[in-house]
Amino acid sequence: MSRTIRLFLTLLAIFLITPTSSKAHNGPDLVSLVKRLKPTVVYIMVTHKTSSKTPKKHGSMRDSPFNDDTFNNFFRHFFDRRGPRRPRDGGISAGSGVIIDDQGHVITNHHVIENGNEYTVRLSDEREFKADLVGQDPKTDLALLRIKGNIQWPVATLGDSDHEEVGSSVVAIGSPELLQFSVTAGIISAKSRAISENPYDNFIQTDAAINPGNSGGPLFNLKGEVIGINTLILRNTEGIGFAIPINLAKSVVKQLKTHGRVSRGWLGVRIQTITPELAEALGLKDKTGALVANVDPESPAEKGGLRSGDVILRFDGKKVDRMRDLPTIVAETPKGKRVHVKVLRNGRQKVLKVRIAEMEDSKETPKPVNTADTPNHLGMAVRPLTDDLRKKLKVNKKVKGVVVSEVEPDSIAHEGGLNVGDIVSEVNRKPVRKPSELRAALRDVEKGQTVLMLIHRQGDPVFLALKVR
Repeated sequence: MSRTIRLFLTLLAIFLITPTSSKAHNGPDLVSLVKRLKPTVVYIMVTHKTSSKTPKKHGSMRDSPFNDDTFNNFFRHFFDRRGPRRPRDGGISAGSGVIIDDQGHVITNHHVIENGNEYTVRLSDEREFKADLVGQDPKTDLALLRIKGNIQWPVATLGDSDHEEVGSSVVAIGSPELLQFSVTAGIISAKSRAISENPYDNFIQTDAAINPGNSGGPLFNLKGEVIGINTLILRNTEGIGFAIPINLAKSVVKQLKTHGRVSRGWLGVRIQTITPELAEALGLKDKTGALVANVDPESPAEKGGLRSGDVILRFDGKKVDRMRDLPTIVAETPKGKRVHVKVLRNGRQKVLKVRIAEMEDSKETPKPVNTADTPNHLGMAVRPLTDDLRKKLKVNKKVKGVVVSEVEPDSIAHEGGLNVGDIVSEVNRKPVRKPSELRAALRDVEKGQTVLMLIHRQGDPVFLALKVR
């Protein structure tokens, strides 16, 4: 028998014995898995009373920490909450949820039940029950209902989203476009997605189909564990959906059950990501940590000795690998707790002791500053910060510096992110109070060096690093 014939017969045998069923293609038997999980998922109907107030538009993102209409409109254009089509003037809307304990508690999204007056839950066997709102947390877009009734509720198992891997298979169950209890499957496309300036963004990205009405529904792994709460998608695309990690939901739900609200720790700093340019200007070996741009007066941070320009490396024993780690760590710290904060200051590590306070509605989390639109060889002009300019720019009297009045296109200043109206307060860690001081600070800067600037933009302090060419 020739070599060619033997090869042909071998390939034919491999083809004939290879399973071709959907079960072999998809891995575990999804049919039996879905049969087991489906009863734990609920369809939520929300009744809204007629109101004279202008309702929020369907699909809008939760408010940006900056309350910036331009910023919010940008994200409304690209992202969409996968929740109910809320009626404009009363009526009923709908969404999804999942039962998490034998007391009938149901996790869903805040935007599903927002402004509702009455809640009805429908099980997969068509039985309907009224439900009470236990609590809600707009910051994480989570809410907790409790079904009224004395039956044995089908309960979903909550998994560990931290241990899920990109590429793992997942199943989403919910009620898209009123098609109740629909099932879609896919994989985890990415983890730790931050899609806005909200400090709690930490989404699981999935390509399992999510559509309006899926909001609040569970994302399961193939063990049948809930690993996420489906929340939104990227508009005008296919296969780009986002779910809130169940580990984040667990901590929120625990407080909602006990107190009906979420209490968060407050530090009182504004922080920003360390770019390669900032790392060079600050003399850092890498980009690890959160850069403190500003410390709020009378805050725990100020009382504990934190300063602008510090890089927070560890907080309460937890490593801060990136800027976005800090808000969640601080938020989960109980008020009154005294914590150790390791910072890098002027090239040396220092440990501070800070007593955490409770965040109030008027206070913010450790807030990222917006550097998306981030100073006479740099291609810029400045002028003194007069009282008239203070009024026009709505600048606090405590802010000192010079105002950027002109930025040349394609200049170093332009490429570095300076805008007209920015207030330059420091250059290379030296205060700037008038144009002559700015010129003096820049006089000895040579080609290839990086200039570190502290500016104020719309009330927010921001560090910029300008590479001189």
